Amino acid sequence: MGQPSKVRFKRSNPPAKQTKKPIMKKYIITALVAAVAATSAAVAGTEVSSKKTVVPMEEPCLYRDNELQLDAFGLGGFYRSGNPVWGGGLGVNYFFLRYIGLGVEQFVAGNSGNTDWGTFGHLFLRYPFCWGLSPYAMVGIGKIYGNNPSVGGGDVGGGLEWRFTEHVGLFADARWFYSPDISTSGGVISRVGLRYAF
Repeated sequence: MGQPSKVRFKRSNPPAKQTKKPIMKKYIITALVAAVAATSAAVAGTEVSSKKTVVPMEEPCLYRDNELQLDAFGLGGFYRSGNPVWGGGLGVNYFFLRYIGLGVEQFVAGNSGNTDWGTFGHLFLRYPFCWGLSPYAMVGIGKIYGNNPSVGGGDVGGGLEWRFTEHVGLFADARWFYSPDISTSGGVISRVGLRYAF
């Protein structure tokens, strides 16, 4: 009898570790993506300082340089032997600087049948507060003429202006008028009126 044949079993090799490499690649890629995302977020969230300085806006001043004004006013005074006179007039002023201006006015006033015309020129010095109020001083020369003999003289005084808007305001002033042709003590002229500024 022949010898029985040997059955050879082929030893199977254990399966290759194929699954570990793709898993490691996934971990590495995920870590890289997370790192890039974190870096991007950090850069995007960083504030870049600007060298620009923010200057607060200044409120517009109601009084300006190169300001032309028109006045319409009522007038009262005591300058002819203490007798009161009443009237009104018009004026034009020009402030070439915010604080300094020149003006001219024409008025008519009278009492008990006597009528006077007056023409005066003035230098104005004012100290305006941009929110509306402006005290001012005035000095000038002028002439009063009419039914009575004409007289010349000078005056000095002061007043207040209240500006409602950039263009419209009210004013009131009083001045002491002196003329040796009228009296040795002088007289008072006061005005209250409306002022329009261009």
